[in-house]
Order: sequence, then structure tokens, then C-alpha cells
Amino acid sequence: MVRAKTEPLDATFAALSDPTRRAILDRLSRGPATVGELAEPFSMSLPAISKHIKVLETAGLIERTRSGRNYHCSLRSEPLQAAAGWIAEYRSFWERSLRSLDRYLKTAAGSDAKSAKSAGKSQKDPRVAKSAANSKKRKAAARKAPGTNRRRGGREK
Repeated sequence: MVRAKTEPLDATFAALSDPTRRAILDRLSRGPATVGELAEPFSMSLPAISKHIKVLETAGLIERTRSGRNYHCSLRSEPLQAAAGWIAEYRSFWERSLRSLDRYLKTAAGSDAKSAKSAGKSQKDPRVAKSAANSKKRKAAARKAPGTNRRRGGREK
């Protein structure tokens, strides 16, 4: 459950993390509704729906008013606008970062292609060649050792 002491943005995202609460917000986006009307499409008890509504209310996403015996709920857009603004800031940051990375990779790929052309052939990585040579030496040593079992890597019984 979301505590009242948490940051507003944290409370908004915590409330939005549940599909039932998102469905309730979707219904309220079409206009105010009673708690009973909000509970209709769900196969859960009224107290369970009330808990979801309480989380949404604590996060500031809905407003609940009482009229006689009925509670009416309506959507409050301010927390959603704050969340959308936060997302937009990070989206802008990541788009700039990814564009910069794309430019760098294109530049690096272009310089690699030029250096390979000027060398006349592509260069092999010396670490790969060394690793392959060491592997061949180990296999040859294993074949020469008497009484070894090649499948299990140990001595034959």
C-alpha cells in the first residue's frame, strides 16, 4: 500500500503499477462514477475495490466525495501531468544520448573501414590467434599423455 509520506511521483507510479487501478482510471477518464459502478467490471469484492480506490486517492489520482450513501469518484489530472512531465524529461535525455551514441558508432565504423582498406586486408585480433594456438597445444599434449581418457579429461580406470 502507498504511504502518505512518500514523494508524490513515487505514489503516482506505485498506484499506476496495478492493472486494476489503471482500469479504474481509464473508466474515470470518461467521467465521474460511483464506487459500485467502478466495481462492476471486476470479479472482486467491494472491499477489495475500495482498497484500490484508497490507493488511487492517497496518490492524488482520484477525488472521492460522498453524496448520501454513495461515494462518487472523479479523476484528478495533476499527478498524471507531473508523471508525464517527468517521463518527457527523461525521454528527451535518452533521445539525445542515443543520437550521440549513434553518431559516435557511425564515425567509429567509418574510421575502421578506412583503416582496413588502407591496410589492404582486415587485421586479426592477436588475442584470438594466441588463444587458438594455446588451445591446439593443450589438445596435442592431451593426446601424447599416456593413459588419459579424452572424453572425461581424466585417467582411464
